[in-house]
Amino acid sequence: MQAANTTKSVISWALFRRVVSFAAPYKRAFYLSILFAVLMSVMAPVRPYLIQATIDKAMGKLNVLPMWLMNWIPAEWLADAAQFILMLTVFQFLFIGMETAVRFGFSFLTAWLGQHVVNDMRIAVYQKIIHLNLRQFDTTPIGTLTTRSINDIESIQEIFSDGLIPIIADILVIIVTLVTMFWIDWRLTLIALIPFPLMLLATYYFKESVNRSFTSVRNAVSQLNAFVQEHLTGMQIVQVFAAEGREHKKFEKINADHRDANIRAIFAYSVFFPIVEVVLAVSMGLMVWWVANQALQAQGAPAIDFSGKLVAFILYMNQLFRPLRVIADKFNVLQMGMIAAERVFKVLDNEDFLNNSGSFTPQKVKGAISFEQVCFGYTADKQVLNDISFQVQPGETVALVGHTGSGKSSIISLLNRLYEINSGSVTVDGIDIKEYSIPALRNQMGIVLQDVFLFSGSILDNITLRDPNISREQVVAAAKLIGVHEFIMRLPGNYDYDVMERGHTLSLGQRQIISFIRALLYDPAILILDEATSSIDTESELLIQHAIEKLIAGRTSIVIAHRLSTIRKASKIIVLDAGRIVEMGNHEHLISQGGHYAKLYEMQLQAEEY
Repeated sequence: MQAANTTKSVISWALFRRVVSFAAPYKRAFYLSILFAVLMSVMAPVRPYLIQATIDKAMGKLNVLPMWLMNWIPAEWLADAAQFILMLTVFQFLFIGMETAVRFGFSFLTAWLGQHVVNDMRIAVYQKIIHLNLRQFDTTPIGTLTTRSINDIESIQEIFSDGLIPIIADILVIIVTLVTMFWIDWRLTLIALIPFPLMLLATYYFKESVNRSFTSVRNAVSQLNAFVQEHLTGMQIVQVFAAEGREHKKFEKINADHRDANIRAIFAYSVFFPIVEVVLAVSMGLMVWWVANQALQAQGAPAIDFSGKLVAFILYMNQLFRPLRVIADKFNVLQMGMIAAERVFKVLDNEDFLNNSGSFTPQKVKGAISFEQVCFGYTADKQVLNDISFQVQPGETVALVGHTGSGKSSIISLLNRLYEINSGSVTVDGIDIKEYSIPALRNQMGIVLQDVFLFSGSILDNITLRDPNISREQVVAAAKLIGVHEFIMRLPGNYDYDVMERGHTLSLGQRQIISFIRALLYDPAILILDEATSSIDTESELLIQHAIEKLIAGRTSIVIAHRLSTIRKASKIIVLDAGRIVEMGNHEHLISQGGHYAKLYEMQLQAEEY
């Protein structure tokens, strides 16, 4: 059923028009490439015809060219066979030069057009991806989106360089060649085309077989990308749990599917191309038989007429079958490009993104935060937050505590509008966050995540996020302010130290320190520390505690931490359990209540003693 749907979508004219619409900014190149295709088709039968004329002239035939063309040639050239043949030979060399220039222009223009379309489409896809709701990344493998952005778009490029326009050119060559053959000798042409239906039948079955195989190849490539991306990212887990053998077997299965799909395509090619050669050989054999038979019946007199014609027809048949050999392959390129286009357009048509209709863009907010009866779930059938209500005053430090999965990080995600709430309201300074422009809202917040993500590049690049408006001096000043300048200077290359992909050359604590500088540089009104002091060494924790004191001064701060001893100074502690607020108050008040917080605190004290 899936394959049938895929084939149906491939021949959709609406999809085809949409792909071609990406070439609209380059319509001059598009139309010029079509013009070159027409020129190539018109020029295709010229050289075989000139070769026929040369042979006929050498055999003693008088009128080897149409009368309207012979009237343009000087009479002395027509009378002298050697001079006439020399003239035709020189013209053929000139014509080959012209034909080569046209073919070069066609090949270059189609490739140029394809690359520009790919460039524009890839930008459009990336622009769409970075604005998608984070829920999409929770449910879609990263490798799949990578395939859409790279492999599938590259297949769309082949629609222009190896698919649509080359198919038009090949069809025009076939039509012009057939018309020329019928014009020269319709009977010989019909004899030559006797095995042609077999060729068309073979081409159809080849196209269908390769299309199914290539569809399987595309699906296997997507699965391979997703699998490799996921396992390279999680290689540490694979090795820690000694799962290399199991994961290797899974990879072998996916890789075998990819291999088998390619082998099925190779089998189709291996059957089709010999069939083409056999059909061509049968056609030539039939032509030779018919010409020889005609010459024998005419007592040799018309042999002069048939000698050049036979050579020309052999060239015409090669010219006719050459595009037929590849047109089915090119049609499959077109089909695979359309399949890829359908997948890419699914990304472009994805409307699951946050509606940035807010227009409020304050220079600075005071930092008052309010959650009123907020309910939220990552999926429609499972709520992770239920009836959450609390207020944070400007400059106040509030701590969120609770077991893993209680909803702490979800609250932070909603405050940043990374996800939309299901019901209730979230306000900043009394204004619903939906009224804010999303960039303006997020610019008011500085976030230090539990798992700090660093990009490949220097420490300076990761702190500034390559913002040219932030100078090196500002970065150094911020690092000194929170007491981490000396730590950075001890690294090889200090601020120019290359942290490599995801910052794996730094410890967790060191990555968090860099994120503190990043947060301070943007001078946020609201500071969010998401489990920033968990699982780090003592030295890094001391640096981070000093940095926190500098950062939270004068700012509204929301802190999430497993170590309850780090949040004793918080103005308010909100205790969460299973997506609900079960307690709220300061440290002393909650300890005196003897509830959830007191139990968590006592458990951690006992754990630290052991």
